[in-house]
Amino acid sequence: MTTQEFQGSTGPDTGAEPDPSGAADAVTDAAPAALGAAFAGRTAYPIAPGYRVNVRQGPGTNTPLVRQLPAGAQVQIRCQTRGQWVVGPYGTSNLWDNIAPGEYVSDSYVHTGSSGMVAPSCMN
Repeated sequence: MTTQEFQGSTGPDTGAEPDPSGAADAVTDAAPAALGAAFAGRTAYPIAPGYRVNVRQGPGTNTPLVRQLPAGAQVQIRCQTRGQWVVGPYGTSNLWDNIAPGEYVSDSYVHTGSSGMVAPSCMN
């Protein structure tokens, strides 16, 4: 299985790959606060069901790949920044979520319940 990636709104970089096993279908649209209970009071947001999402070193698909999140993963967003435009299951966005030092995922693959920022801006 290969990961497809779409750059901009026309080229290939989704930063994610569908999961044919359907294992991610168990992820629900429960309130993000309820999902965060397992993370010591911090909010965890689910990755789009059925996708394994690329984690990048920076806010763009042209930055090195750090790792890939498994289908059904949840992430805590430390901060958010603008970067490359990506088309995903939650729309087209140039918003990138910092989930750990040097680790970014496109917000278009994270179910935050908002098309805007849900965390503070990252300091450059």
